[in-house]
Amino acid sequence: MQDKQLLLIPGPTPVPPSVLRACAKPMVNHRGPEYMAMQRQLERDLAEIFQTKNYVAILTASGTGGLEAAIVNFLSPGDKVLSVSIGSFGDRFATIAKAFGANVEKLEFEWGQPADPALLAARLAEDRSKEIKAVLLTHNETSTGVTNDVKALAAVVREHGALVMVDSVSGLVALDLQTDNWGLDVVVAASQKAFMTPPGLSFISASERAWAAMANATMPRVYWSLERAKEFSEKGQTPWTPAVTLMYGLEVGIAMIKQEGLQNVFARHRRLGTMARAAIKAMGLTLLAEHAQASNAVTAIRCPEGLTSKQIRAKVQEKYGVVLAGGQGKLTDSIFRIGHLGFVDETDILTAVNCIGLTLESMGVPVDVAAGMEAARKAQG
Repeated sequence: MQDKQLLLIPGPTPVPPSVLRACAKPMVNHRGPEYMAMQRQLERDLAEIFQTKNYVAILTASGTGGLEAAIVNFLSPGDKVLSVSIGSFGDRFATIAKAFGANVEKLEFEWGQPADPALLAARLAEDRSKEIKAVLLTHNETSTGVTNDVKALAAVVREHGALVMVDSVSGLVALDLQTDNWGLDVVVAASQKAFMTPPGLSFISASERAWAAMANATMPRVYWSLERAKEFSEKGQTPWTPAVTLMYGLEVGIAMIKQEGLQNVFARHRRLGTMARAAIKAMGLTLLAEHAQASNAVTAIRCPEGLTSKQIRAKVQEKYGVVLAGGQGKLTDSIFRIGHLGFVDETDILTAVNCIGLTLESMGVPVDVAAGMEAARKAQG
């Protein structure tokens, strides 16, 4: 059936029917009392999800817009910035900072591996004059299926004194992130991942240290001004026209998260990640990330010899309507990815594993589909 698909990419993620229905509600005055009450409640709910006492701004933007807002609000041209990159999105954060005039140094790790806190500590220890003003971290690197130990990395940065700036666009909600307890100064997330809402909203939390840095930051900003956003937030508004319909959807998405319970949401994603990895290995395929910090939001799989990511994904979609993600950057042709964050459950993983196995079998790859399914069922618990 042409219109029936199982979307298993790391974003945009599947959107629950109740969220879609909410997005179709009639428009209201974005300066009126109905909207104002909604925004105030959303900001309170987001603070709980970010696990912070900080104000959380809601921006009409994709996740990349949120990353740009993080850069321009707290830094100045010429500031020394250390970018810790383990993949494509770590590189993107660095590219944004460089575009606005920051002096960016990259601390790069092999794609498929997490960042090493000891190596970060060693680099920061060399910065005796404290030239490094901020360190850019990626919480969950969807291009490689790896989750960084942000708590450990942030502790190293706080000892140095630089701002800790975290891209958690695909991490927040799916994975535990304790903004205040871990000393994170700036955290960015977005609607189209584990929030189960269509693309178009970005969220950003800033600590008192970050707000203090903003007072001296001189990168240009108008639309991205968090100072203006906070000023208007006190009236329950945004400085610019908000994406009202997406806010309706976000209300319902967050209600679903609260009903399930944040800790239960984390547990579900751990279960899905464990199921996917166990099944892939049992079938005889190779994971890109085969270590404790493999992501519970997305699983990256090396393509069998002689096949490209595009070939595999096209065949799985054609035969079974399962939509998988390809690789990015230098991994474009060599891996394919299963996204399992947001509105995804165990049945989706079992379906995906079976369809991938049967497809590869039809393409001449010796895989053990039955073993993969059994491993997934055992991992389900």
